[in-house]
Amino acid sequence: MNELGRILIVEDDPNDVELTLTALGEFNLANEVVVTRDGQQALDYLYCQGEFHARPNENPAVMLLDLKLPKIDGLEVLQQVKADERLKMIPVVVLTSSHEEKDKIRSYNFGVNAYVVKPVDFHEFVNAVKELGVFWAVINEPPPGSVRKRT
Repeated sequence: MNELGRILIVEDDPNDVELTLTALGEFNLANEVVVTRDGQQALDYLYCQGEFHARPNENPAVMLLDLKLPKIDGLEVLQQVKADERLKMIPVVVLTSSHEEKDKIRSYNFGVNAYVVKPVDFHEFVNAVKELGVFWAVINEPPPGSVRKRT
């Protein structure tokens, strides 16, 4: 079995969090998931500050990022991550309900790795998240030195 990287979910909707965890659990990826509920909490996690000050200082294998978040919105989180030398190699997948072209354009301009519109159908949503999790946490080879794999 492949060593798995940690998945950071940045999502404020409890139903979407539950669906995402269910989907990742089907591939036994859910044990390596950290959920943050707003943009500030996500940045605290990434910078090992606040409630996350004692966590191991390693980047997640992938961040699944909603755009519509309380405190700090997803585009601002994305912009900060991709502008930071220590964080910019983290693959970021925007997982959002926004079909707005301006959100897609801004996301790609900031350096997002993928933009996925959340399917409305439960089974489509679960399948999309499963495929994302398997690809980014298991199949994808991160740049050297960017993510420490668990041993």
